[in-house]
Amino acid sequence: MNIADFVAQQQRLLGLEQQAERAQVERLLQQSSDAELQARGVSLVRLIVQDLEPGYGGRLHAILAPSHGGELPAHRLAAGDLVALREQRDRPPAATGVVVRTRRDRLIVALDDDDAELPPLLRLDQLASDVTWRRLDAALRTLLIPRRGEDAHLQQVLFGERDPAFAPPRPLTFCDPTLDDSQRAAVEHALAAENIALIHGPPGTGKTTAVVEFIRQCALRRERVLACAPANVAVDNLAERLAAAGLRIVRLGHPARVLDSVKDHTLAEQLANAEEQGIRKDLRRELDQLTRKLHRCTRRDERRQLRDELKRLRREDRDLEAAIARGLVDGADVVLATLTGAADMLLSERTFDRVVIDEAAQALEAACWIALPRARRVLLAGDHRQLPPTIRSEQAATQGLATTLFERLALGPHGALLSRPLTVQYRMHAAIQTWSAATFYDGRLQPAAAVAGHRLCDLPGVTTGAFTEAPLVFLDTAGCGHEETPGDEDGSKANPGEAALVTQVVRDLLDHGVPATAIGVITPYNAQVHLLRGSLGGVEGLEIGTVDGFQGREKEAIVLSLVRSNEAMQIGFLGELRRLNVAVTRARRLLCIVGDSATISSEPGLASLVETVQQVGVWRSAFELGPG
Repeated sequence: MNIADFVAQQQRLLGLEQQAERAQVERLLQQSSDAELQARGVSLVRLIVQDLEPGYGGRLHAILAPSHGGELPAHRLAAGDLVALREQRDRPPAATGVVVRTRRDRLIVALDDDDAELPPLLRLDQLASDVTWRRLDAALRTLLIPRRGEDAHLQQVLFGERDPAFAPPRPLTFCDPTLDDSQRAAVEHALAAENIALIHGPPGTGKTTAVVEFIRQCALRRERVLACAPANVAVDNLAERLAAAGLRIVRLGHPARVLDSVKDHTLAEQLANAEEQGIRKDLRRELDQLTRKLHRCTRRDERRQLRDELKRLRREDRDLEAAIARGLVDGADVVLATLTGAADMLLSERTFDRVVIDEAAQALEAACWIALPRARRVLLAGDHRQLPPTIRSEQAATQGLATTLFERLALGPHGALLSRPLTVQYRMHAAIQTWSAATFYDGRLQPAAAVAGHRLCDLPGVTTGAFTEAPLVFLDTAGCGHEETPGDEDGSKANPGEAALVTQVVRDLLDHGVPATAIGVITPYNAQVHLLRGSLGGVEGLEIGTVDGFQGREKEAIVLSLVRSNEAMQIGFLGELRRLNVAVTRARRLLCIVGDSATISSEPGLASLVETVQQVGVWRSAFELGPG
């Protein structure tokens, strides 16, 4: 496919995905009452503006509280969520913004418009954002701009118009002496790339460790790096590791979306602590005073004068802040951002020696093209054998939107030349990794000696029991009558019988001394998550979530509820074996699978999982546990 056709196809598919997202949000707002929206945790009503105050990056913060006093109702809103503030649900937003912090009795929102007129009594609704879509479209359109010379080489390689090139390897002293041979080979290969290289990192193989080593080697060569990932958590993980290695880093992005452990390295925090801030001190004090005065002012002419003065002071403040920010970015060894965050204006005229995209197999290809033009040499790290990006539009997914740049290159004609696999995993007991290694990684994945035989009962304070001694257990519900039921959400499923069994297993683990924080309960279906949270929600520290939400995570013990059990032998999206690969590779010392072997064995890949457990693990009938 030529570039023009690729751009047109991607724009069409992204349009379908945007429509699906909007329809989902609009359907929720239109079909649900305020009580239902609050129960779902996506809206809050009858709020007042308790105060306005300057925040990070000159953004105005609105402090919102319940009009009746007391605490906010339970909600799902969290730092980083996009929200609309409006007088009534059928009115256009008076303002939009980003949630900065939530407390029991208040919620702080960074407003997009400093001059927004907020009503005295308002509601807050979670939003889908258009910003990401605009950035993706802009990135695709840049592909149509003709490029010459070296600036065109990377693009030509990625679209098959030129073969990838690698320089002869240079002698290397590794910063991390604990790297295994496959990690060392991957780093050396990536450093030798003239345009692009891939690091293929199966679950638990230390992919991020290899990426960090690569970036440290680039810094030793005085190469400047832009490091990205599709999600904030992945970017923050890199930032933590690079900061600990002593590199000078700047983390771009809204502070509300950044982990507390990385806050000190954000551009906003470094701006706040810059020596030049002394110049801004008086200016900020005046801005604060005028902002509060405007909030209290009722006379229209006086409010107009105050707004004009605030605009002038904010413009002066922004110009000074921009100059300080440019200095911080230019002085960093590594600049970090999400892929969409790489569209930041601070980077628009800056080039880097290398662009690194971690978790690239979970990134839309269009998102990668936001960062790729920033450098001529690129490293992609990921695993196309795990889940691709989440796509709401089934039509867009099946027509190619779910195919990532990483997957396209890894499976393309130059895949073997571009990619280097990591082959030693540092997470799972040997029995837990058996099915995944054989099914997805050609049997090349080997457990490190330190993890190959570790079990829950080897942990301090954990006693020996049926679920603490065996590393791999299949709790079979076949014949038990634990059939699935429709969930409250479209297409979702629940299984009350399985939920009761999962609860028994978790209680057994806790009784044998396994800390709740070491246990994860996962399932492919949201409806089953809600059911499990109902029965286990009171266990403090226990994590319950979907398989998709646990990608990139790990726990000492994972209890997996497969849910599907029906006479028609329908397995739904359990047939997406990459989802199952994620599910069974989250555990370190125990993987307990709860499911109906008769139903799931109708799919050959799932049948092989059952066979693997029978060969290297423990198979138990749910009848053995008796009634919950």
